[in-house]
Amino acid sequence: MLTTDLFVRGVAFFDGGMGTLLQAMGLPAGGRPELWNVQYPERIIRLHRDYLRAGAQILKTNTFGANVLKYPDGGDMPLRDVVLAGIANAKQAIAQENLAERAYVALDMGPTGKLLEPYGDLAFEDAAALYTQVAALGAQNGADLILIETMTDLLEAKAAVLGAKSGAPHLPIFVTLTFEDTGHLLTGTPPGAAVVTLEGLGVSAIGVNCGAGPQRAREVLPELVRYAHVPVIVNPNAGLPHTENGVTVFDLSPQDFAAQCETLYTLGASVLGGCCGTTPAHIAALRDLLQGRASRAPINPHIPIVSSARRVIEINGKPILIGERINPTGKPKLQQALRGGNYDYIQDEAMEQADAGAHVLDVNVGLPDIDEAACMAEAIAAVSQATVLPLQIDSANPRVLAAALRQYNGKPLVNSVNGKKSNMAAVFPLVKQYGGVVVALLLDENGIPATVEGRIAIAEKIYATAAQYGLGVHDILIDALTLTISAEPDSAHVTLETVRQIKERFGGWTILGVSNISFGLPKRELINASFFTLALESGLSAAIVNPKSEPMMSAYHAHLLLHKQDENAKQYIAYTSNLPDQNVSAAQTQKKKLNNDDSTTLIGAILLGRSGEAEHLARVMLADTPPLGIIQRQVVPALDEVGVRYADGRMFLPQLLQSANAAKAALAVLQASIRATGETTESPGKIVLATVEGDIHDIGKNIVKTLFETYRFDVIDLGKDVKVQAIVDAVAADDAVLCGLSALMTTTVPSMEATIQALRTRAPDCKILVGGAVLTQSSADAIGADAYCPDAMSGIRAALRFLGK
Repeated sequence: MLTTDLFVRGVAFFDGGMGTLLQAMGLPAGGRPELWNVQYPERIIRLHRDYLRAGAQILKTNTFGANVLKYPDGGDMPLRDVVLAGIANAKQAIAQENLAERAYVALDMGPTGKLLEPYGDLAFEDAAALYTQVAALGAQNGADLILIETMTDLLEAKAAVLGAKSGAPHLPIFVTLTFEDTGHLLTGTPPGAAVVTLEGLGVSAIGVNCGAGPQRAREVLPELVRYAHVPVIVNPNAGLPHTENGVTVFDLSPQDFAAQCETLYTLGASVLGGCCGTTPAHIAALRDLLQGRASRAPINPHIPIVSSARRVIEINGKPILIGERINPTGKPKLQQALRGGNYDYIQDEAMEQADAGAHVLDVNVGLPDIDEAACMAEAIAAVSQATVLPLQIDSANPRVLAAALRQYNGKPLVNSVNGKKSNMAAVFPLVKQYGGVVVALLLDENGIPATVEGRIAIAEKIYATAAQYGLGVHDILIDALTLTISAEPDSAHVTLETVRQIKERFGGWTILGVSNISFGLPKRELINASFFTLALESGLSAAIVNPKSEPMMSAYHAHLLLHKQDENAKQYIAYTSNLPDQNVSAAQTQKKKLNNDDSTTLIGAILLGRSGEAEHLARVMLADTPPLGIIQRQVVPALDEVGVRYADGRMFLPQLLQSANAAKAALAVLQASIRATGETTESPGKIVLATVEGDIHDIGKNIVKTLFETYRFDVIDLGKDVKVQAIVDAVAADDAVLCGLSALMTTTVPSMEATIQALRTRAPDCKILVGGAVLTQSSADAIGADAYCPDAMSGIRAALRFLGK
């Protein structure tokens, strides 16, 4: 097997950069590097051979941007030709160096350059299909593995992995991610959540590439290694870029690069190479320093672990709480919300449970008269936007589970499987394919056993069957089943003893739906809390509870304190300080609540990203407040607060875009009112936006567009891969006072510089803002930009500063 063959030899080495070296060979500004696979194969082969001689064992094909978006059907070069030539060139280089069986070809697949829905316009399944197409070409034409690299959005990375597995089911998949200054992906995912999700999908290695060089990788590597069970890759840039004589260069010499990468090896990386700015000399220095050292996957225990796109929850040691309130059984208001598509109600319920102390949220939408799969997708999206907590996807229908697991941005709990042969055959493959920790109910074709021994026998059967699908004990939470004591007086004892034995006999983990114990009895919370305490004492790992129940939460926090799982009683004190004070009036309590983010105020609705609420509240406020006053005293302060939270890391891109869209919804109502009265609102100014020639990656540009429109600028969006003359003509024709230029690829920075030079001649008064992953302040200064904008909010601040506002 390739991965075994490669890693047993010691540290493995990728090659280095491609685009910057092709520029040195004559790739023109804005040129598409992948075209050289067909046009100049001898140059690509020579570069591959240089890397092999330097010690590289894995060659990345020159296909980073090769997808149907950049090479559409009917275009000037068929996608198939580009990909096949890229693979053939790498294989030819290996053959010419007589390194067959000792060097490997990695089909390189980069990001699409688009944001996925709901924040962008690319559907998840369309993204997956795009990657399937390229992966299939790789599998059919001799690629040894697939490298999915430079990913800044976990959801796109998931689509890419699923696409690759569909197109090339037998090839190992490596994934490398690119992290921001915050230590998170662009969309807010921390390293741990990315590792948990991608390992759940079955990738063979995971790591970091591009970014600001080895130092950026060093900042995120400890968390990444902490959660990984597969080899860790680091392919950093050669430091920070700057421009010299119109050429992008990087500041780390081969020796300095290798020395910094040695630190990454000591932190747990065992597959190393380079990205932008690195050369064969950098790889040779790396090989000379690290060759012969042991290669290893991180040694971490296997425990149940779930994640959202932004938070990891380990189900080990300290018990976790799963909020039960998003389940329509016995909840008429929730049933009405689901039938009416009122997902704001569901978001409120999610946030209340999160605030009350839940660690995971159960999402169940099972009603007889709705499309459960479609409703589940909407509910998961709504809850994921409202809270950072991981979810438990709860359905008895495997088809619903499959659809939800496929598109969930994280690794969820899956509720549930049971001991019936047909049910295990339906559910276990889904958990293996998409990742998850599955709740296993101790019942089978014969029903629920009345004895401990009967339930343990089903647990044994579940564990054994799961192993046949490649799942371990740590992938399962056993539900010993809670039956009401009003009908089964011995049920509490049987359940608690089963919980104890699952832990003692199998080293397993358990879960219970606690409140079932009291069904049909008065004062149910008294029984529930007592049973919960006994279950915790029996070693319960997770409980499905109502986190808004004071008796249940009091029992939980007391248990943590008494079992030394609450250092210095911090959680207990925080919990009790938030309990209702009998001396405080309801009005005072409500006033305190409204001082926090609250969707009943327009500012709060914008901060929470509630577009529907923001629109509604704007209409309500118009009854007694002039529209300009609402804009000045509600919308603008809310946007200012959004900017502050984004800058200090309390908000990330998804929340930023949600708030921007909520503000736009309110502004649409307010501006319509202004127009109806004959008044006008002054735009701060006009800005022309474009991704420069040769670059199809427009995520950054589209984010900037959204923010500038929210701040009421007149935005002229020229799109992506825009020629120099088209940008200059647009600025001149619209008399724009601002121009924003974006580039992701090092090979397109010369296009950006050429555009700036042309603008200086044709529109000398236009202020030019630039941004993109490859730029720094020094490189922006070198190409003549007026402002370097590392993110969208810095672009707003720069624009307002230039306009004196």
